[in-house]
Amino acid sequence: MRNRQKRYPCLIYTVCMCGRYALYGPAPRLRERFGVDFDEIDFRPRYNLAPMQYAPVIREVDRERHVALLRWGLLPSWARDPAIATRLFNARAETAATKPSFRAAFKTRRCLIPADGFYEWAPAATGGKQPHFIHLASGAPMALAGLWEHWSAPAGEEVSTFTILTIDANERLAPIHDRMPVILPPETWSLWLNPTRTPAQVAPLLRPYPSDSMRLWPVAKRVGSSRVDDAALIEPLSGTHGAN
Repeated sequence: MRNRQKRYPCLIYTVCMCGRYALYGPAPRLRERFGVDFDEIDFRPRYNLAPMQYAPVIREVDRERHVALLRWGLLPSWARDPAIATRLFNARAETAATKPSFRAAFKTRRCLIPADGFYEWAPAATGGKQPHFIHLASGAPMALAGLWEHWSAPAGEEVSTFTILTIDANERLAPIHDRMPVILPPETWSLWLNPTRTPAQVAPLLRPYPSDSMRLWPVAKRVGSSRVDDAALIEPLSGTHGAN
């Protein structure tokens, strides 16, 4: 059953990191990549996931991986005002283990956020910002490092949320933005998800992904509206040469 979502105003992010990403699958491809069944969450392709929307998140429960729909924007268990989640959709990897909003989750509630790619905006020569779509050179789905929390309201409402960890950008992405999401290679997933591992044990995993393993190209500015969600969003902008 799909999570019921509250309605939020149209969200436009053009300077934050990481504020938009895509996960389009299909489900069998994601199952093969991550070892979990995406059909259980009524998966549908998304090309413009934005904060305060629900997205698939992989967690470890009883030593097994499970996928669930969580809302993007961390809501700490102690929060009194749920609106704080709109400001906590990213967490700096360098300080997440000590920041009050993230440190509890960093200890035992780490997760993977599956993504086929993400968007970032760079200053344009003609003014304004130019969005780019960024993905792995192999074309495989990536796993972004995340944290998750469970929040209960006094009135009884319950919601599970997540945030994406960011790190200094690699050489390829630095001209576009100084930060990038932490992308975890497959051989590190078990360590990151294991709730018995300490922050000190997983901290070395939080580093920029190699530049030569990534590709990017400019895309249409219509991705700036969270109401727009179609496959054309990831296509190279007309007149450009595609991946670089």
